[in-house]
Amino acid sequence: MWKQRHLDALADEEGLDFPFFDHARAWKLGSAMVSTAVDAALPVTIAIAFGEQRVFHAALAGSAATNDDWMARKFRAVAKHNCSSWAVACEARTEPEDYYIYGGYRTEDIALAGGAVPLRVCGSLIGAVGVSGLSEYDDHRFAVDAIRAFRASVTP
Repeated sequence: MWKQRHLDALADEEGLDFPFFDHARAWKLGSAMVSTAVDAALPVTIAIAFGEQRVFHAALAGSAATNDDWMARKFRAVAKHNCSSWAVACEARTEPEDYYIYGGYRTEDIALAGGAVPLRVCGSLIGAVGVSGLSEYDDHRFAVDAIRAFRASVTP
């Protein structure tokens, strides 16, 4: 089950690449995500990062500071593994070794939970788009769907 979810998570990332992505696009994508979340009354935090810099952040009603902590840890999973935090979480659940012990990671630094998706330009990882506040799969799905919809709406 987790092996298939890992493969599905990697497949989710296909086609999410951009020819370019700047601060203005981050604002537009983040704003579109906020609009969708507000319309559905979702208690989430939404963030977009370029490397270590948060270039968009919104904490909606019902979210908490712990969502910011989760987001930072999910973003580190993307940066370390160059795939979504959901893909990392699913793969870790297929392995017999403890992810944290085997990899030398600390739970305070990396989250094995869905919700952060790589932000790529011409195949290169430049950051991540993240959601925190729903179930880990729903966080992942929200981010992927938002990127896919935004990508379809912008001209190259």
